[in-house]
Amino acid sequence: MREIRGRMREKGRARSWALLVGLLIVLSGTVASVGLQHAGTARGESLKLAAARGGVFRTAATTMSAIANLDPVGENNPYLSYELLAAMQKTLVGFNGSSTKLYPQLATSIPKPTNHGLTYTFHLRSNVMFGPPLHRAVTSRDVAYAFQRLNNGALLPAYGYYYNGVIKGMTGTAKDSNKRVAGISTPNARTIVFHLTHRQGDFLLLLSLPAAAPVPPEVGKCFTKPATYGRDLISTGPYMIEGAQSIDVSSCSAIKPMSGFDSSRGITLVRNPNYVRTPGDPPNYIDQFQLTVDPNISDIFDKVQRGEIDASIADTPPPIVVREHVHKPSFHSAPQYLSESITMNLAVDPFTDIHVRKAVQWVLDKTAMVTALGGTEVVSRAGHVNPAGFPGSLPASYNAYATPGGHGNVAKAQAEMRKSAYDQNHDGKCDASVCKNIVFINKPSFAAIDPIVQTDLAKIGIQIQPRVLQDHAAFLALFNVKGRVPMSALGGGGTDYTGANSFAGPNFGSSAITGPSSCCNYSLVGLTKQQAKKFGVVPYPKRGIPSVDSLINRCAVLSGNAQNKCYEQLDKAMMTKVAAWAPYIWGRYIVISAPTLKRFAVNPETATLSIRQIAVK
Repeated sequence: MREIRGRMREKGRARSWALLVGLLIVLSGTVASVGLQHAGTARGESLKLAAARGGVFRTAATTMSAIANLDPVGENNPYLSYELLAAMQKTLVGFNGSSTKLYPQLATSIPKPTNHGLTYTFHLRSNVMFGPPLHRAVTSRDVAYAFQRLNNGALLPAYGYYYNGVIKGMTGTAKDSNKRVAGISTPNARTIVFHLTHRQGDFLLLLSLPAAAPVPPEVGKCFTKPATYGRDLISTGPYMIEGAQSIDVSSCSAIKPMSGFDSSRGITLVRNPNYVRTPGDPPNYIDQFQLTVDPNISDIFDKVQRGEIDASIADTPPPIVVREHVHKPSFHSAPQYLSESITMNLAVDPFTDIHVRKAVQWVLDKTAMVTALGGTEVVSRAGHVNPAGFPGSLPASYNAYATPGGHGNVAKAQAEMRKSAYDQNHDGKCDASVCKNIVFINKPSFAAIDPIVQTDLAKIGIQIQPRVLQDHAAFLALFNVKGRVPMSALGGGGTDYTGANSFAGPNFGSSAITGPSSCCNYSLVGLTKQQAKKFGVVPYPKRGIPSVDSLINRCAVLSGNAQNKCYEQLDKAMMTKVAAWAPYIWGRYIVISAPTLKRFAVNPETATLSIRQIAVK
């Protein structure tokens, strides 16, 4: 995923809570980091301008809802919140904000696994310090404690399932953060060892996620409730929350929220005086990052125009703004690893029938949907569920349900519907009562497609009742496993990291259905009878529910090109054998800048402005 996909994860995977929430970076995703990329330039091309160290980067967003906690365990907006955390934290291995090449951050080197790929041993640098107010060296125990927080079910870990069952002893069910993880050992202050239950081809990528960054136990122990540590996050990276130096950590009762982060007003980052640049670290040009909340989206882009802020960062520009800037140097657009799909719940009739699901795939006018969402400058028409260009994704040209001009094919849709048990008179339309008054959940930023979807589905006898909910409410509804939302426009979102399983596992694996509230397997792909009974999904469909678990598990242990090829099979299986998601768009990341922005860069890992790479006048 997770807005958010995931993605607003209240529990389980938030890849799309954050991903698809508030700041969602509507229709944003991952691109190659570039210098100053303008309209019309190809991916990777750049216009290099002189970049000087110093200055304040000023930006604004309509809401802080997607980054309202910043606790690395619970935060899962793979866009802006991940970028903020990347600027404040070092992980054992990570990225420098300008490429997808993994390099050692806390670790002295990237180790080769031993014990047939089951053991990873890391040695830590001796000069990495925690910033104010702690002022001490980072140890292996701090890294181990971060994983103990990930294993603490009381903190509602957003993506703990990536590690559960992979690292020995990690289950996500610990009662607190004091319980050591059996598969993690710290023989000395500079060494940490991970013992896996099975080979995991993307394990190093998992170690780059924000929740794997070190947390000092003497401070972390004070935050026993979900989404609280982020207000007092102790930095190890080049930047820290403003006011960190004034926090008293002598006791838990003495700790107050840092002044630079207020979820209703914004966030300010300043330089961390204890930061020591290590090989591979980026330049970190700016002295201060300042994001303010302005609920008036037009006002944000007016301020950019006047040079009062340096660039937008999260909100997709209104169409009038896109038209005004699209051919100017102030317009920056690039493809991203983001996909959105119409979801159909496999535990709800009539979508228990694959012929109904395939009929939906055929009938949708995706070109009209793209136009409604701003046109090809903002999004592109999707042909399969995985984001275009993502590792393990089929070629962009692949489309199992290709139609002339992308306008849908009613004849083929009705032919598929005739094969369904719900077309009782074989006229190509669903005439069973379960095809009437089907709830269709959407959020405001995508609501323009609702009339199109409603009209198209009526051609095959499916009558939907669109319900546009605010982002938070929409995803809470989708997270409710027992509630079984029949259809939504919110399947997919972005990805947590540049590994194929970061999209496949959370969206299509039964292991992602972790409780009564789970993100982001909205179609309940692979839901077992045991899970259905446990979480109140009754009755269980007589046809059963298709699963791709075996394919996900097979792919997960592979690495490199072999893994990518395996996930391509999964992408195809989701389109043809499961057909629970009908993809309609792949997103783009769009920013409007003022002349005061002297260096623009997109972080390929977080799909937003690279805080560590941008520069101002």
